[in-house]
Amino acid sequence: MTREILLTNDDSYTARGLSVIAHFLRRYGNVLTVAPRFHQSAKSMALTMEEPLYLTKYAYYDSEEGKGSLECYHLNGTPADCAKMMANMCIERKIDPDLFVSGINHGSNASSAALYSGTLGANKEASLYGIPSIGLSIDTHVEDPDFSGVLHFLPVILEQMFEIPPVHNTYLNVNFPAIPADQIKGIRFAHQGNGRWEKEFQKSVDGRGREFFWMVGQFVDYELKSTADEADHVLLSQGYVTIVPHKIDNTNYTEKERLSRLWNLKS
Repeated sequence: MTREILLTNDDSYTARGLSVIAHFLRRYGNVLTVAPRFHQSAKSMALTMEEPLYLTKYAYYDSEEGKGSLECYHLNGTPADCAKMMANMCIERKIDPDLFVSGINHGSNASSAALYSGTLGANKEASLYGIPSIGLSIDTHVEDPDFSGVLHFLPVILEQMFEIPPVHNTYLNVNFPAIPADQIKGIRFAHQGNGRWEKEFQKSVDGRGREFFWMVGQFVDYELKSTADEADHVLLSQGYVTIVPHKIDNTNYTEKERLSRLWNLKS
């Protein structure tokens, strides 16, 4: 049975990473791609609510021996918009998707970057529709990086995912080092690393003397030494492919129970 695969990103439909993964995924089945028309990094699960969305088809490749078809659209919206659009297209076409892929993102989505990521925002949206979902990122912003590590290690990840998919409302955040495949040390499950950006705004003055700010910043690592050997951003910097299972439900159940015991909420 031919698999049905959905694909988007947050770097726009012109990004090299999207093209590479789109043609790679054809070995696993038919691929439907709806990607943002414009760059949409750091949009998380933002949706377009106050302007119309235009869906434009820009490429189509028929299936052939050993390859599924590839149908490509761009949308003037966010990655989450694109995920919603594909989910609704599948409902209209009576297609039950086997896999949702977001990426390959140019830039790491490890540690707190995962909170802002448009790439992973699309994964969250797909997870709400019950579609097994995986986000792919490479740790460089180079326009045409070496994807050999991704293409070498991704098959084993996908094969395991098809055989043993994540539980409901869980998606996988996978980050690849930007080094050749033969230099990557292996694949490790990890937790979301503890860190944040600081000194994030660079102040400048425009031609009329008005102050304005560019977001820049530097990443500061706050991971504890006792847990660093399982933090995604640490393992990624050491040359490992990292896999972090993320969940839609953000409830801290331990804290819910603790506060419910200690707080007096009687008025």
